[in-house]
Formats: sequence, C-alpha cells, structure tokens
Amino acid sequence: MTDPRLLLLSPQDNILVAREPIPAGETILVEDSHVTLAARLDRGHKIARDAIGIGEKIFKYGAPIGSATQPIAAGESVHIHNIKSDYTATHVIAKPATEANL
Repeated sequence: MTDPRLLLLSPQDNILVAREPIPAGETILVEDSHVTLAARLDRGHKIARDAIGIGEKIFKYGAPIGSATQPIAAGESVHIHNIKSDYTATHVIAKPATEANL
C-alpha cells in the first residue's frame, strides 16, 4: 500500500511521483512503510519507492533515467543532488564568444 498522493507510473519503477505537494515533516506510506518527509515534496517530484544503492539505475515510466550517485533511502527525494543523468548529450552549450577569445 502506498499513499494515494503518490503515483507509480510503471511497475518497473523504483520511484514514485507526487500527485500534489506534500509538506515537510508529514509521515506518508511508501510500499507499506511509514516515512517522514525531511523536505517538502512538490507536485511532480520523485521519491524512492525502496532503497537505491550507488550506481543503481533510476527507473521512471519503466525506462532508466539516471543512476544514483549516493545511497537513496526509501521515501527520500530523488533529484539532481543524488542522481546523474544517463541521457546522451545531444548538444553542447558553448561559452559566448568574446573579443578576448576570438
């Protein structure tokens, strides 16, 4: 059982997505475990469905979206502070040209 404010997009996912904002300090049910949120969870933000180890893939919509850069506990926020993207870069953002580097 999981809090109805959280959405599982695919059975293969190891994250849940917030359907609505959930305040910090609130205790929620994640896969039959009670978890107290350390920080506010905004709508559309992700939390770990269960524990995720360093280097493990993060799955959303059943597809890998990144890898954990640190251990992530069940119910912990999953975002750029603890994952790296696995997407292949399709472009490079260059520094603007200046007279000094022309």
